[in-house]
Amino acid sequence: MKRIIVTDKAPNAIGAYSQAVEANGILFISGQIALDPATMRVVEGGVREQAERVLQNISHILEAAGYTLFDVVKTSILMTDIGNFTEVNQVYNKYFAENRPARATYEVSRLPMGVMLEIEAIAIKTDAS
Repeated sequence: MKRIIVTDKAPNAIGAYSQAVEANGILFISGQIALDPATMRVVEGGVREQAERVLQNISHILEAAGYTLFDVVKTSILMTDIGNFTEVNQVYNKYFAENRPARATYEVSRLPMGVMLEIEAIAIKTDAS
């Protein structure tokens, strides 16, 4: 069974996709960018502020679907400047201090709305959740 996840605590999709889709006990969270869900504008500040907003958005989507950060098993991070890796990682570590998911990080030439990073996630309900 497939379930579409929608929450007003995270930005509305800006394209033809869902915030997240759950299928067979696996939650697939679409790539999140640093949009404030209230204004649908990119948050002010630098890469740290953008990373914080992205991870807040992911946390709200997880919550809406009945998952937690503990359930995240894989993330992918896209950044327009891999030189920002350390700063992004410092923010990321606040959210995934323990039970860290597998992760891939890529540098890309551009992202939607001129943001500096985008993060997608996959979560699975575990017995320890």
